[in-house]
Amino acid sequence: MDFIERIFGISPDGGSGWFEVLLFLLPIAGIAWMVLLRRRQRGPDDRD
Repeated sequence: MDFIERIFGISPDGGSGWFEVLLFLLPIAGIAWMVLLRRRQRGPDDRD
């Protein structure tokens, strides 16, 4: 979990790894949010 430190030579989270975890969770949360919104827009009658 320390790839930011290895690549850039800085430690924004003090070495705890929370920043790297955040970098993975944000895109996953964004994709899940987009899927949820798309399902809501389709409505119950349009589902496959």
